[in-house]
Amino acid sequence: MHLQDLFPNFEHQLIQVESDQVICAAIGGAGPPLLLLHGHPQTHAIWHKIAPDLAKHFTVVAADLRGYGDSSKPKGLPDHSNYAKRSMAQDQISVMHQLGFDRFDVLAHDRGARVAHRMALDHPHAVKSLVLLDVAPTLAMYQQTTQEFARAYWHWFFLIQPTAMPERLIQADPHAYVLEVMGNRSAGLAPFDARALAQYQRCLALPGAAHGLCEDYRASASIDLVHDQADMNTGNRLEQPLLVLWGDQGVVQKCFAPLDEWRLVAHQASGRALPCGHYIPEEAPEALLQAVLTFWGCTPT
Repeated sequence: MHLQDLFPNFEHQLIQVESDQVICAAIGGAGPPLLLLHGHPQTHAIWHKIAPDLAKHFTVVAADLRGYGDSSKPKGLPDHSNYAKRSMAQDQISVMHQLGFDRFDVLAHDRGARVAHRMALDHPHAVKSLVLLDVAPTLAMYQQTTQEFARAYWHWFFLIQPTAMPERLIQADPHAYVLEVMGNRSAGLAPFDARALAQYQRCLALPGAAHGLCEDYRASASIDLVHDQADMNTGNRLEQPLLVLWGDQGVVQKCFAPLDEWRLVAHQASGRALPCGHYIPEEAPEALLQAVLTFWGCTPT
């Protein structure tokens, strides 16, 4: 199965962002630029249910994060800095710049939302607005960890263990890892297209994929917290319009007050829960599409 089956009329490109690193992106549509970023343990395939409709209003760039999908998966540095959200955000800034876009909107889920948060802080003139899905700020989530949260988000603490124990366990059966991590959420596996699941499984089985996934989380539990705390200490907050959406059946809803937390780090944040669990683009695509088009002042077609 080719990715083109999930993204008809989109072009897939490998875009070089460093001398030896590439980012895979699906590009389609016309209009102002919109960057889409996915989460764990997925790829840009999460957007297949809404990308065609978004492409009626925007030039859509759905990219795989560093370490995920068909993007490069470099070996992590000792301090995990090459998987810091600062580095992962720079990848996407480079992608958009090479495509001719110096200013753009961002729609991001899960890990991608953490990359987008850092991107908007580090590159405020590039990011026009943000929609972040089913996350609270990383620093707040670690600082407020409870037993309920740790049980539900066990992978946050498993994946940060030293190399290469978690990698070995994931590599032993990457197909099962995808099905069990995703299927054990509130909605089970019912919302997921078999073709998208096959992409997630294919990509996690690629060389270096398990390591890239772990390094993403190791960075979030270390260097990313340093960067986030520095912003808190200096009062550096998001200046862009921010919409946060989360699932009313998800862990973020149960364990945190996401809108309150985002208002502590952003000057203008609005948001609400949607009737779904964690995987909003696949569980509630129609509700998500309506919410984001309204936020961006688009008329549904």
